[in-house]
Amino acid sequence: MKVVYFQRNPREEDYSIEGLFNAIREAMPIEIECKVAISKYVSVGVIRRMYNIFEAYFRQGDINHITGDIHYLSFLLRKKNTILTILDCHFAHKYVGISRYVVQLLWYIIPAKRVSCITTGSNSTKNELLKYINCDESKIKVIHCCVPTKYKFAEKEFNISKPVILQVGTGHNKNLFRLFEALHGIKCRLDLIGKLTVEHKKYLEDFGIEYNNSSNLSENEMFIKYKECDLVAFISTYEGFGMPVLEANTVGRPIITSNVYSIPEVAGNAACCVDPYNVFEIKEGIKRIIEDAGYRMMLINNGRKNIERFTPEFIAKCYRAVYMEMLE
Repeated sequence: MKVVYFQRNPREEDYSIEGLFNAIREAMPIEIECKVAISKYVSVGVIRRMYNIFEAYFRQGDINHITGDIHYLSFLLRKKNTILTILDCHFAHKYVGISRYVVQLLWYIIPAKRVSCITTGSNSTKNELLKYINCDESKIKVIHCCVPTKYKFAEKEFNISKPVILQVGTGHNKNLFRLFEALHGIKCRLDLIGKLTVEHKKYLEDFGIEYNNSSNLSENEMFIKYKECDLVAFISTYEGFGMPVLEANTVGRPIITSNVYSIPEVAGNAACCVDPYNVFEIKEGIKRIIEDAGYRMMLINNGRKNIERFTPEFIAKCYRAVYMEMLE
């Protein structure tokens, strides 16, 4: 069986989907021939997207797996042989008015009609998706994302006097302004991954937060960032899955995260889950991780157990079962 994985031409820092499916392909059984088809153009503008659609038509396999973001590639692919992975419903949180309707139509409604099967990374995303597309619930299958293969457990003595707090991502949903406010008065160094705006920098200065900033890091560089930090902050107001939770669990770092959307489903009891809209609750959660060694160790131990649910081998097995079902 030949499975063609259609992947976007990623923008800077947009490599999470690619890393996820690299791990899944590596774990696929030998009878599955995996081929990657990367779109020639970044998904920007009508003409470039049209080229990507026609290009995909000539690159089909026994199974066509659109791995996310470029959902519109489904327009000309064989419906019976095509599976689409939708990792979030960001359009509902990012766009308004006519822009929201256009994205909903071209990225969700039409693609949902043009594929045989849809997979999501969480039950939360599945339930949200069903609000926006008209399809049978059985068409959408939940297959979690997997633990990145390059990330390994790395023991580190916790720096109680001045911990390094790693924040992955700087988009609007990452809730940085409330995090900055919560960190006011806590002696730490914040390591921010992603591009900062002028407003971000002003808030950091106003709250007197020592910080380091980097962006466009490779997977190996990100692994180093996790190893060097003492704890991870990931207090998003919206996520379709929440890979940093698994990354922190894998490396062995305590993480404070949100109690909304998919994140509690992913984190289980392996994270300090707080209300992302409550600055006091965020602050108290961070202080508890810093000050309570027993609580920190519990989160780390629970994290090592949690990642057993997300091994690449298990996730690859789930996808193989879907592929086989599609060919029956």
